[in-house]
Amino acid sequence: MASLNTLRTKFGVVLSIIIAFALLAFILSLKTEMGFSGNDPRVGVIDGEKINYSEYYDQYEQIKAQNNVQESDEQQSAMLANAVWQSLIAKYVYTPGFERLGLRVTESERMAMASGQQPSQTFYNAFTDPRTGQYSVDAINQFLAQAETNPQAAQMWSQLNEQACMEREMQKFFGLIKGGVYVNSLEVAQGVKGANETFSGKWIGKKFASVPDSLVSVSSSDLKAYYNSHKDQFKQTPSRTLSYVVFEVSPTDDDLLALEKNAAEVGRNFAVAEDVKAFVRGNRNGHVAENYVTAAQLSDEEAKALMAGEMYGPVLKNNEWTMARVLESKVAPDSIGIRHIVLPYTQEALADSLLTVARQGGDFAALASQYSVYDATAANGGDVGVLPFSSFTGEFVEKLAGVKTGDIFKIASGDAIQLMQIYRTGKPTKHLQVASITYPVEASAATRRDIHNQAGSFMVNAKGSSEAFADAASEAAVTPRVATLTQGDRTIRGLDDSRDVARWAYGAKKGDVSEIFSVGKDYVIAMLTDIDDDDYASLQKVAAQVRAQVLRDKKYDYILNELSGSTLDEQAKSLGSEVGDFSGVAYGAFYIDGIGVEPRLVGAIASSEKGALSAPVKGLSGLYIFQVDDIQTSEKQTAEGEKVRAQAMAEGMAQQFALPAVQQMADIQDLRGKYF
Repeated sequence: MASLNTLRTKFGVVLSIIIAFALLAFILSLKTEMGFSGNDPRVGVIDGEKINYSEYYDQYEQIKAQNNVQESDEQQSAMLANAVWQSLIAKYVYTPGFERLGLRVTESERMAMASGQQPSQTFYNAFTDPRTGQYSVDAINQFLAQAETNPQAAQMWSQLNEQACMEREMQKFFGLIKGGVYVNSLEVAQGVKGANETFSGKWIGKKFASVPDSLVSVSSSDLKAYYNSHKDQFKQTPSRTLSYVVFEVSPTDDDLLALEKNAAEVGRNFAVAEDVKAFVRGNRNGHVAENYVTAAQLSDEEAKALMAGEMYGPVLKNNEWTMARVLESKVAPDSIGIRHIVLPYTQEALADSLLTVARQGGDFAALASQYSVYDATAANGGDVGVLPFSSFTGEFVEKLAGVKTGDIFKIASGDAIQLMQIYRTGKPTKHLQVASITYPVEASAATRRDIHNQAGSFMVNAKGSSEAFADAASEAAVTPRVATLTQGDRTIRGLDDSRDVARWAYGAKKGDVSEIFSVGKDYVIAMLTDIDDDDYASLQKVAAQVRAQVLRDKKYDYILNELSGSTLDEQAKSLGSEVGDFSGVAYGAFYIDGIGVEPRLVGAIASSEKGALSAPVKGLSGLYIFQVDDIQTSEKQTAEGEKVRAQAMAEGMAQQFALPAVQQMADIQDLRGKYF
């Protein structure tokens, strides 16, 4: 039966593409903390539709309530936030676009998907029996019965149908894209020729790098002319540039001595403590391991001391002072093979009955398949596998320490009851439960205050201009770093935990100097140096790139002017180069031995006639001339095979770029970085 809780778990997979699960962990408090009372700031624009904070937030709240989603870590929250954004793109771009195209899902189609007649990944993920792998219409009927009296189930059913219809519409859209792709006979013929022919011959050339820059002149008008004629190459996403400095917080020599002295003092007290557990728990840096470990799982030094009943440490290891004592030891199998039956804690009577049947010779695997509510192992007769004893904690340790092959017993843990059958036990091995205390080597509070004060002084001195920022950095002996945030970026590349810095940058004005940010263990201060909302990067911004291209063109012309002669030998002499050989060059190649990566040259060779001296070819790194002496033809590819290959590639490429092209036409502005 597809219960609401079961479906909620499965539904997490269903919503992962179009409907998001969560936003950032702190979003719940943003409305009040950011002073949005009476104001609903814009977080983006999608195809002309303004996306306000409240819409973004309310969708998150709705999805969280429907799916019982918990808060995530930094990496997961970024992924989920992007999923929310994609759901809004679907709402304002895909759905209206499908309607205009006439792509609709009829009621009969929806019913066919729900019944399994028309395959639907959405319904399949939610209503497949994990034990059989078969789609279950009965599970849908049972869930719909719940939906009649449970508003949450009814709403979830509505979301499932919405997702399934979107999935079907997307399939139809891709079908249209695929149907619009056609490979003609000329393309097939060219493909067969390119696959079956290889070329050999001779070449000469001269690299652009061999011409000194001083021999060609590049004027500002040259740069401007190139930029204007190639402007589409410089289309960009709105961005912000900032300069920032990092005040690294590292322990001083005095801090290191104090830490060593403190660790030694604690170590002396730890060594003589009678109640080891109480001593460790009374220390904020103490830790009592829940599991038991073998000597093989410890370092040689730890194993030698702890296995002998002695204290390990204090010792400086991995940049922290470490000490440990044995809390308890047990001799237990090093590995245990287990089958289990998992039941709700409310079914203790059933658990006792099944325990009796299993101990009297009943087929444990068959009982697990029939009664266990843990689908992941029930489908395999309850087989958990062979696990090390060190992987168990809590009440399982006591039960499993002395087990023998064939033992069957019951364990109540949390909100479940487990019946366990032991079908294998490994070699009896001594295991230790270890209590440890660790002191990380870090700066003291006094050192942190000193560095924070230095950062504060820098912040005051850096205000006013970029020059003041640079001068303050020089005086403080810190090196300014440059970062660029493009629209939609939530963190600064190369700077961990930098979301607060990025959010400040989106809300700052050019020339603003930030507050002091705590980034990891260090302090960061930034200045916003540029805001670029233009559709194209300015010539000033791409001047180095443009100059390199203009230099290449100028050097090509310079080499071309040097070129003379009617044969390869004569032309080689005029360029001061030698004639080289090439062989095995095919249309699909990208590299030529002795020359390098030169796709334009490859294309010219593959389209030339035997014996003809080529015109000069402007490559990526030089000017080249060649003559094909031999063309070898094989039967690697047939026309029919090429048609199938080219059609499949064209269809795949068209579908791959279809959605990005739609999003580009929608003119999407992602402004969330200022708030989230």
